[in-house]
Amino acid sequence: MEGKISVVIHTFNSEKFLNRVLSSVKNFDEIIICDMYSTDRTLKIAQKYNCKIIFHEKCEVPEPARNFAINAASNEWILVVDSDEIIPETLQNYLYCRIKEETDIQGIWLTRKNYIFGHFLHGEYPDHILRFFRKNNASWPPYAHTMPEVNGRVAYIPKRKKELAIIHLANSPMSEKLRKMDIYTNNEVLKRAEQNFSVLKIFAATFFRFFKSYIIKGGFRDGKAGIVIAGIDAFYKFVTIAKIWESKVREEDFDEDLLR
Repeated sequence: MEGKISVVIHTFNSEKFLNRVLSSVKNFDEIIICDMYSTDRTLKIAQKYNCKIIFHEKCEVPEPARNFAINAASNEWILVVDSDEIIPETLQNYLYCRIKEETDIQGIWLTRKNYIFGHFLHGEYPDHILRFFRKNNASWPPYAHTMPEVNGRVAYIPKRKKELAIIHLANSPMSEKLRKMDIYTNNEVLKRAEQNFSVLKIFAATFFRFFKSYIIKGGFRDGKAGIVIAGIDAFYKFVTIAKIWESKVREEDFDEDLLR
């Protein structure tokens, strides 16, 4: 429906933060929970907030479930929220005002505040994410770490408006970050199957990832946390390229001595 917003959230055993997340979005026009067959209290929590609950097979990356939920939404506008993200009331009011005043707009890049070791990451802010768009003017590629492709004018929330930033509650332990890295880099191989990387490229791309995170984005202001995040970003790129190389190896390429 025109001028109305559907909130889309994918879940799998998401009870930890879900109460706080749903409380922050309860005043939107519709909340759709796309659950991947949770075994904890996720569904009971969702029922308390009168969410529309649909189900999707469990997948390693969230994009297929997101697309399924977006297609099930009733309203013109879609706000995609993770099950560990808080939507401030200021952002909700801003979105409704913006789409009322600017009828030609098709999407808005939102800002997000991230944390690690319990501290706000200055170097990761504003972490712009395209999670708000008109349903019929957008499509989301089925790969990890992608953004929807929106047809038409897309705006940005200014960095200075920190009161509008999504609050990312997750403060995942390193073991969890590494587990997800393994999953997401597998998906990156599918997304980048046609790309080729030289030996020089793996050094250059990895170094640039670290430099961008730690220097350009200001991660040095975050002390140990900044070094860790920059290192994770660089290692993510290194592992992605290494897995792409691995995917292109054929059995006949092995040294014959190794096959005896």
